[in-house]
Amino acid sequence: MTGVPAPAAGGSGAPGTRGAAGAPGAPGAGISGTGTSGSGITGSGVSGSGVTGSGAVGSGTSASGTSTSGTGVSGAQGPKPPRGGKLIDAAVNQASVWNVANLLTMLRLVLVPGFVALMLADGGYDPVWRAWAWAAFAVAMITDVFDGHLARTYNLVTDFGKIADPIADKAIMGAALICLSYLGDLPWWVTAVILGRELGITLLRFWVIRYGVIPASRGGKLKTLTQGIAVGMYVLALTGPLATLRFWVMAGAVALTVVTGADYVRQAIVLRREGIAERKAAAEEAQA
Repeated sequence: MTGVPAPAAGGSGAPGTRGAAGAPGAPGAGISGTGTSGSGITGSGVSGSGVTGSGAVGSGTSASGTSTSGTGVSGAQGPKPPRGGKLIDAAVNQASVWNVANLLTMLRLVLVPGFVALMLADGGYDPVWRAWAWAAFAVAMITDVFDGHLARTYNLVTDFGKIADPIADKAIMGAALICLSYLGDLPWWVTAVILGRELGITLLRFWVIRYGVIPASRGGKLKTLTQGIAVGMYVLALTGPLATLRFWVMAGAVALTVVTGADYVRQAIVLRREGIAERKAAAEEAQA
């Protein structure tokens, strides 16, 4: 049997093609012209062996391709960001200042005037007040260890913490050393060496920060620990062998202070020299 023309309703339809191997009685109903015309006009239902599925498959493929293309264009645009997104991000960043690491740093800053008051209470020689002053100093030293660890572990590092943490460290240590020297328990030259080194290294770090960051060395950490122990022993009203022991601990702290300070100076000089060389090489490469 020959193919039967199947004009589209409402328009000039294309003549049907001759079937090559159509099965007798294969229904032609449901063959859609959506892929060809794109208007959703369906062809008339025709049954017969001459109508093949090739036209239907082609139309279906065309319709599918058109639909996929439209979906791809629509999906490429993506959702628009909500208005005020930058303001929300800024609010979150401001709120992040009040994290546990920064709160510990603030606590250490608050402890400084309290420590001084306890240290100088009743003339500065009352063992009970000195014991309370030692407790405040010990809390400050412990929070110094934990706030840095929490900030690095839980990604709580903020610009406020970078500035406030070293200030709090130097403030509590400086207050203790000055009080001890004022009371005559510690020579002033010891206080000058330790505080001069701390201030000098802090300024040195800011001087070379454009070229890189000087990492804290093991010697520097050991120095901080030794200083804390030595100053804590001097804050307590110790007598006898313990008083002799604290002298040697402080001597070790002073030695570590000088040695590590010299090493930081060396690192700063090397870091600055390498940074200048890298910038010079980059400038020459850009000009080439």
